[in-house]
Amino acid sequence: MTDYDAVLWLSFGGPEGPDDVLPFLQNVTRGRGIPAERLVEVGAHYQHFGGISPINAQNRALIAAMERELAERGIDLPVYFGNRNWHPMLADTLRAMLADGRRRVLVLVSSAYASYSGCRQYRENLADAVAEAEVGEVMTFDKVRHYFDHPGFIGPMVDATVAALRALPQVDESTRLVFTTHSIPTAAAAASGPPGWYDPEAGGAYVAQHRAVAEVVATEAAREVGMPLAWDLVFQSRSGPPQVPWLEPDIGDHLQVVKAEGATGAAIVPIGFISDHIEVLWDLDTEALAIAADIELPCTRAATVGVAPQFVTGLVDLVQERLHDIPADQRPALTRLGPSYDACPVGCCANQRGDRPALCGATAAGL
Repeated sequence: MTDYDAVLWLSFGGPEGPDDVLPFLQNVTRGRGIPAERLVEVGAHYQHFGGISPINAQNRALIAAMERELAERGIDLPVYFGNRNWHPMLADTLRAMLADGRRRVLVLVSSAYASYSGCRQYRENLADAVAEAEVGEVMTFDKVRHYFDHPGFIGPMVDATVAALRALPQVDESTRLVFTTHSIPTAAAAASGPPGWYDPEAGGAYVAQHRAVAEVVATEAAREVGMPLAWDLVFQSRSGPPQVPWLEPDIGDHLQVVKAEGATGAAIVPIGFISDHIEVLWDLDTEALAIAADIELPCTRAATVGVAPQFVTGLVDLVQERLHDIPADQRPALTRLGPSYDACPVGCCANQRGDRPALCGATAAGL
């Protein structure tokens, strides 16, 4: 049994008031050359909701639910909360953990899939925070595997998809499931996963993992509603310069295609996200649903997993999996890809802007 003494929930962060919005966005985009006018444009999305992203409150609710589940199982592990881009900042959290006497930490990341922005960058930020907090000599960190195809994630997504379908005026064989996730540069998508990782249909791990999840969710949802359903994987929330290729199609464009092809309705399923943060509330509930209304396409949006009991149970299962060193062939995974790795291999989800130290990797140096 591995003797961890704390769990760290590592997330993205978000502003909790109007004055936080611009500093938060500056943290997110630092070093990327994003024009100031683009920050103002994105900031308006947050100001639409009072300058508050719900992500921190959602994270706190999820942490409280995990702590209850851990206690019910008799597991005495506190769960700490640290963010990459806003308070509670990760380095501050590590200092608090050190002061509390925590030394061996198991890290849960609020992103289910492999990619630079969804995994490697979290690991780089963890390395930076360890150096800033000066805890590297006394604290060690391990990360749970990617949980995109864990039953605790897929089960609630199936339930939410079925609920979204049943909320449509009608469901027939022309009804479309539109699975959506964050667009990323195509070069980053191709480099996602370990070096040499390749799927004949999808390329890198990022798209392959999403397509594998969409296939399972679509199959189960079709079984629940009693008819075959066509599905598509689309992308949203592009933020890069127009000359750089990013994953397509965009969800807004795709809804218009779906309408032209004669669909009687569509259910949007945000499989790339675990909570209803701004990129769900704005890009889907505000923009995408407005497009659907304009073209008279009946459309609903499935819930994210949030604090669904099965998701909470699944996260604690992942903790127990590491506490008890469960062998890979005994770990649950519902897609053809099988359970992911505990330690990211060397070169996994490469940083396109150049190598930086990253923790929780397969070498002592963390790379």
